[in-house]
Amino acid sequence: MLCALLLTQLGSLIAPAYACGCGAMVPSRQATMGVDRETSVVRWDGATEEIVMRFTVNGDAREAAWIMPVPGRADVELGDPGLFGELDELTAPVVRTRYYFWPRDGDWPFALGDDTSAGAPPPADGGPPVGVVGRERLGDFDVARLTATDPGALRDWLDTNGFDLPADLASGLQPYVDQEWEYVAVRLAPEEKGAVLGGTLDPLRLTFDSDRLIYPMRLSGLADQPQSLGLYVLADHRMEPRDAIGGDAPEIRFAGRVSPADAPALGKLTDGEPVFLTAIDQYFPEPERIDADHELRATAEDTPYQQATYDDALRTFGGVPAWLATVGAVFVVLILLVVGRAVFRVRRRAG
Repeated sequence: MLCALLLTQLGSLIAPAYACGCGAMVPSRQATMGVDRETSVVRWDGATEEIVMRFTVNGDAREAAWIMPVPGRADVELGDPGLFGELDELTAPVVRTRYYFWPRDGDWPFALGDDTSAGAPPPADGGPPVGVVGRERLGDFDVARLTATDPGALRDWLDTNGFDLPADLASGLQPYVDQEWEYVAVRLAPEEKGAVLGGTLDPLRLTFDSDRLIYPMRLSGLADQPQSLGLYVLADHRMEPRDAIGGDAPEIRFAGRVSPADAPALGKLTDGEPVFLTAIDQYFPEPERIDADHELRATAEDTPYQQATYDDALRTFGGVPAWLATVGAVFVVLILLVVGRAVFRVRRRAG
């Protein structure tokens, strides 16, 4: 019992490292943080890629570090929170009514009343292993744009600047170092003194040059809990991931060409031009199986798709249930046939 209690207390002092789909989010010491949901908007025109990310987090951390590898020199700024609401409306399932003929539970006569249920260039030889390209404060975010030729040196730099990272993060960064990528390191520290990180955070917008549409995911393999990813992809054509990279099969939730005429935030991101929007959801029950970044490609055809939800309703004619009107009409016809046959017999006998 004593050993169990000691182990429990020891575990409470260790800050678990939670990874999100785009990088690694790590809370400060003696704090916990979980990423409930990560939603990102990816815009790609064949040469430039923009990623707008929004996180919903929980826990008691007052500060946290977030690291994302990028294939080129990135510009970072705050994103428009209204963008996600507009995309949610554009991709919402269409509601259709599905009629049925015979009454069901809750319909008369079974029930009375209504049923109301319802790639950057490497530094010159002899240069520092970690270079600071820029650093700025954006709302609750302290953003540092970095280059690195040594993942261990990058970890040390972040540790020196107040970020406590897990030891295995260096090994996770090694493939990006080999490809000469750069990094965006973010300290999430609310300006309000004593505030904790919780709920939906302000979105961040990253812009960098890229000749392919890629969404960094490899660092999510460090996560110790299942990951949920939502992607809104804006491009010239319908897009799809090349493979599942260790997660469940990606699910296309929406595909179609959209106009930003009635969506101001979307219009700013696309310069007012119509684009093809693909909404993709994916679940990673075993994050340690993630072995690559998401690379998206155009599908053979721009086939539109939209989910539909159905409201079942009893078919009526003039407010009268169709089945009742039909049965009543048949009953009236039968009565008329019986009466007519009786009248015919009477007249025949009289004749």
